[in-house]
Amino acid sequence: MRGSHVKRAFRYRFYPSDAQAAALSRTFGCVRKVYNLALAARTQAWTRQLRVNYNQTSAMLTDWKKTEELAYLNDVSSVPLQQALRHLQVAFTNFFAKRAKYPRFKSRKKSRRSAEYTTSAFRFRDGKLTLAKMAEPLDIVWSRPLPQGAVPSTVSVSQDAAGRWYVSLLCEDPSVQPLPATDAAIGIDAGLDHLLTLSTGEKISNPRHERRDRARLAHAQRRLARKAKGDGANRAKARLKAARIYARIADRRRDHLHKLTTRLVRENQTIVIEDLAVRNMVKNGSLARAISDAAWSQLRGMLEYKAQWYGREVIAVDRWFPSSRLCSACGRLQQKMPLHVRIWTCDCGTTHDRDVNAAKNILAVGLTASVCGAGVRPQRKTPGGQSATKQKPLQREP
Repeated sequence: MRGSHVKRAFRYRFYPSDAQAAALSRTFGCVRKVYNLALAARTQAWTRQLRVNYNQTSAMLTDWKKTEELAYLNDVSSVPLQQALRHLQVAFTNFFAKRAKYPRFKSRKKSRRSAEYTTSAFRFRDGKLTLAKMAEPLDIVWSRPLPQGAVPSTVSVSQDAAGRWYVSLLCEDPSVQPLPATDAAIGIDAGLDHLLTLSTGEKISNPRHERRDRARLAHAQRRLARKAKGDGANRAKARLKAARIYARIADRRRDHLHKLTTRLVRENQTIVIEDLAVRNMVKNGSLARAISDAAWSQLRGMLEYKAQWYGREVIAVDRWFPSSRLCSACGRLQQKMPLHVRIWTCDCGTTHDRDVNAAKNILAVGLTASVCGAGVRPQRKTPGGQSATKQKPLQREP
């Protein structure tokens, strides 16, 4: 990465005129329609043991536009429609590579409302962005400047459930460069009482963003539940109020995680975390809400891409590694360690804080895994290698 610039997406709020909002809503609907038509065509071909690729669906799109039923597809820019077909191709590629499940149809009410424009479908001059088939530029709130001389390669327009409009500009950012190397390394134990416990002994409190608005959210959800199902105006208003509360919770959570992960990446060369199976953990009915609010997966994702940007290393250790039951002083393994035990004393006489001890053990095994050459995401199936805690050290050449 030292010889190339990092591509970053800069997202901004914008406030469309009535005509722009109508045009974008039309585009969102057409994007969803084309995606679903192409997915249906590919699914039917799949049942006949045939493969349909992007080029074939692109030819289908041309034919669809010529029909009377789908003639309205000509009213919007063709670029977002082609991009929808490319996104479907990526979804099938991930499915065949067993990285994702079979693609699903987009829902009018539940799916994300978005459209992607490439350079041929927008004009960016003098800080003004104009999309294809629009006469006026978007009224964007430039909350932060783009990199000097940046030219967007892709523009994505979206509307969230709370009704807020966003535009995301993908640009090269020359300011993102690897940070000076340091010897600092840290182990992280994730929890609920404390969001993170570091091997240094520092404990980072869990803000519990969802709990702060739980009463308001419950009230809004009850009002929504009382509205008759359908497309009525009162139900739409109630849904919007609940969505705005959800959005405020998500914004606070994202802001906190960004600040926290940026600090950890800047201060440490090596960061060791647990390979938690969050998807399985949220099946615990009594803890699902708290685990979801902690957003461990989102935190890990931020750590990984920021570490890649700034020349740091993130190591994930095996989720079955007994970090809490292992004494970080003598290495003795305790047979049992119930969750209610927060402080315990080993037979060697060392008294441990459960979470700090776990973080120290995670750091130790992570540094060992780094020497062994294990990857960031431990794999238990071939190909992919062994788990970080089970791999043998590499043989160093003299």
